Amino acid sequence: MKKIREDLVNSLYQYDLLKRIEEENEVLKDIILNLDEIDDIINDNLYNYHLSRLSFLDRAIIRVATYELRFTETPAAIIIDEAVNITKKYTDLDDEKQHKFNNKVLDNINKSLRG
Repeated sequence: MKKIREDLVNSLYQYDLLKRIEEENEVLKDIILNLDEIDDIINDNLYNYHLSRLSFLDRAIIRVATYELRFTETPAAIIIDEAVNITKKYTDLDDEKQHKFNNKVLDNINKSLRG
């Protein structure tokens, strides 16, 4: 699943930049189909911040994880852990603030979706 998530993040990152799908993938199509709802969920859980301020890559990571939290039965702990690990691998700087930020946002999203 880890490789699939990384591939989805990469494809969604490219979609966000180029506004076209480079690879045919059913899950990616479903994410894009539900992107308005996913973005609304994210924006509702970003306090004093907006989705557009995130880097393209962090936005893709959070979108994929939010999609999974909202539309799949995968345990939230696994989804959030994988998203944090992808963040550490690709976007964390030396200060480690980004993975903590993404973890907090996804934790807030999970709580809002689970009630």
